[in-house]
Amino acid sequence: MEYQPVVVRKHPRPASTKHNAESRYWRQYRHPVFIKEYAPVTSVHFSPTKPHRYAVTAATRVQIYAPRTQKVTKTISRFKDVARSGCIRGDGKLVVAGDDSGLIQLFDINSRAILRTLDSHKQPVHVTRFSQLDQTQVLSCSDDTTVKLWDVPSQAAITTFLDHSDYVRSGQVSTSNPHLVLTGSYDATVRLFDSRTGECEMVMGEALGGGVRNTAPVEQVVMFPSGTVALSTAGPILRVWDLVAGGRCTRAMSNHQKTITSLAFNSDASRVLTGGLDQMVKVYDVSTYRVVHTMRYPAPILCMAISPDETHIAAGMSDGTLSVRRRQPKASEPASQDLFSIASLRTGAFESFLGGALPALGQGRVKEKRKSKPVGDVDELRVESKRKKRLRDYDRLLKNFKYSAALDSVLRKNVPPTTTFSLIQELIHRDGLRTAMAGRDDVLLEPILRLLLKHVTDPRFGEMVCDVANVVIEMYSPVLGQSPLIDTLFVRLRKKVAAEMRFQKELVKAKGALDMLLASAALSVI
Repeated sequence: MEYQPVVVRKHPRPASTKHNAESRYWRQYRHPVFIKEYAPVTSVHFSPTKPHRYAVTAATRVQIYAPRTQKVTKTISRFKDVARSGCIRGDGKLVVAGDDSGLIQLFDINSRAILRTLDSHKQPVHVTRFSQLDQTQVLSCSDDTTVKLWDVPSQAAITTFLDHSDYVRSGQVSTSNPHLVLTGSYDATVRLFDSRTGECEMVMGEALGGGVRNTAPVEQVVMFPSGTVALSTAGPILRVWDLVAGGRCTRAMSNHQKTITSLAFNSDASRVLTGGLDQMVKVYDVSTYRVVHTMRYPAPILCMAISPDETHIAAGMSDGTLSVRRRQPKASEPASQDLFSIASLRTGAFESFLGGALPALGQGRVKEKRKSKPVGDVDELRVESKRKKRLRDYDRLLKNFKYSAALDSVLRKNVPPTTTFSLIQELIHRDGLRTAMAGRDDVLLEPILRLLLKHVTDPRFGEMVCDVANVVIEMYSPVLGQSPLIDTLFVRLRKKVAAEMRFQKELVKAKGALDMLLASAALSVI
């Protein structure tokens, strides 16, 4: 009869609540680089095109950083006052920024030359954004309560919106319709404007449920790429607005302790990141709007952005620190590329959105080099050969009835406890446990006692630990006192068993109390 290897029993393991897959992904953003600026960092913006340089606005300058080296490649400092909202255009060639004097300037990102000057606002301009669909248009929002949409070639304002009654500190041109503009103001309202009519088409936040007016100023607004849902932050509250339903508030979450100052989407808008003055960045799953991860920063956060390829998260803080967290993308991850961009159309990458189903027209096919398999007669009978399975070390020792050596082979650190206790169970079945335990000195007895001490409270192995402990105590009690190390391990084992007994008694008491409460609740219902 052939030897049957030891069957390693699989025990149900408790679910690990330490880190889920979502948390493990965001924890890959490690090795933060801290860069000290001279003043609070008020704006961070990544270029949509590779290599995804990012513009950092602080004090009276806008600095362009290289994402690989985290070094400054360009510095734009031609501002009369504190610079605001440096933004890189979609093609990565131009930068627009406002300042506290009300001036808006467009720069060439390479030569840093001033290409256009837009001077119409009377107070600080906190928002300057390029329209993603029409790159010749720039949106500006000012403390003079006006919102302007500019035509860059003519340096003239296309439309001016005057509906806000307080500072306008956030705004965005819709990524699905170049005529729609979403803004948020310190008058506690979020407004949707249409540049074709020049009117405010929708007001959100004026009167919430029950006619109660929201008094908190709106710090940030952002619109989903679909253009049907918008997000806004007012104080520590994040609100979701359904634009299709007339601006109805569908969700309101308050997971921050202080004011939320920044909002950012990941590349496919499946996650939204919020940063606040409580020094926390929270990641929401937009399907449920639950917080799936939290990051802590050393100072209150004023601005935040995530790179389009999701390899960098940059956050600017009130103490002038710029934090850049980096993630190394795995080789299996597909490179993020806009399927319908000009570069994609030229290279043929647009075909990938059909899963590669389009045939390669006008191109020949090259057959792969493979060794041809020998083909025999149809009636030929082939005898299948089985490879002999190689035994593990402990199986080989058990087969030769070397019980003590087999036990020593599974007491090593790299052997999982399921394998160790499966072999002990096999020794008990063979009535060889005492043989394996016998004749040990303090050096050979120590790993057995450490194993019992480690797993005596584990519900998977507790019963077997007690059986083995009884055998060890019975065999080695006459020689106790000869080794201080063995005596200490026995004392620790006794204390751990006593603590576990007390804990189990408390659990039984709690179970009895719960049973009484549930029984009384059931009787009251009847």
